[in-house]
Amino acid sequence: MGSMSTGQPVTTTAKHARYRGRFAPSPSGPLHFGSLVTALGSYLQARCQQGEWLLRMEDIDPPREQAGAADAILHALEAYHLYWDGTVLYQSTRHEAYEAALTQLTENHYSFFCSCSRKSIAASGGGHIYPGTCRDGLPPGGIPRIVRVRVPNRHDAFTDALQGQVKSNLQTDSGDFVVRRADGLYAYHLAVVVDDAWQGITDIVRGTDLLGATPPQRYLQQCLGYPHPQYTHLPLAVNQQGQKLSKQNLATAIDTLHPGATLNKALAFLGHPPPAELQGAGPALLLSWATAHWNLQNVPRTASVCVDDRCD
Repeated sequence: MGSMSTGQPVTTTAKHARYRGRFAPSPSGPLHFGSLVTALGSYLQARCQQGEWLLRMEDIDPPREQAGAADAILHALEAYHLYWDGTVLYQSTRHEAYEAALTQLTENHYSFFCSCSRKSIAASGGGHIYPGTCRDGLPPGGIPRIVRVRVPNRHDAFTDALQGQVKSNLQTDSGDFVVRRADGLYAYHLAVVVDDAWQGITDIVRGTDLLGATPPQRYLQQCLGYPHPQYTHLPLAVNQQGQKLSKQNLATAIDTLHPGATLNKALAFLGHPPPAELQGAGPALLLSWATAHWNLQNVPRTASVCVDDRCD
């Protein structure tokens, strides 16, 4: 498990602030520009409202994790003065909570065992949407490999603070989604919903690549009796091929030795270019200015192409 560093304490935040946000990276590699944008946006949205900003390490997928990445992420955030409140929550310590949530779903008949593989789902002709093969019982000879949540054929609608009203049909757009994988690991939907509720998260600020994950997560919150947080989905930084900047797409790690220039670029990406007099400033001054001037109305809704030090 990585360091339990707490960053620099933020003494101006009340212990139980009305607003409580979080940044939840996965330790599959170091922070890149796209993940910095998400961290920065969620940080500023919390700080401009005198709220808390928590840090959660989503280390529940060991095959995808990179040795030392968790500590590298913490050090990068500190280099950019993105200091969090309290101690870091590591999802690898939360297995009992996830198992309890699975038990609750089973007892209330929201979940079912599934024997289908990704290959068999793709062969059904429905793309990545689960066709409901096992929702009323395993087929003859079927082995219970996966746990899924049974979703109703109904629409979900919510208002995103940046993207506006979002509508989705759970059955046709999401399908019966996985909460425990065939390899026995807990799925992202389950872990994130359980931990957001346990940490009292009121506001979730993340990238638009996760906009489609919100309706099933909202339904899971309902199944487990949790409140719905407010959502804000920020624009993505993409490469020239339109792909999200990510570790899988070989996005380079952010510069932790000279953070001011990259932070300036990230603020401009989010529609808040610092004034000329702050050119060359360090992260402390830049974040102080950004917190005072942060306004979601100035943040673009759509993705922008980023190449090296330039975003268009």
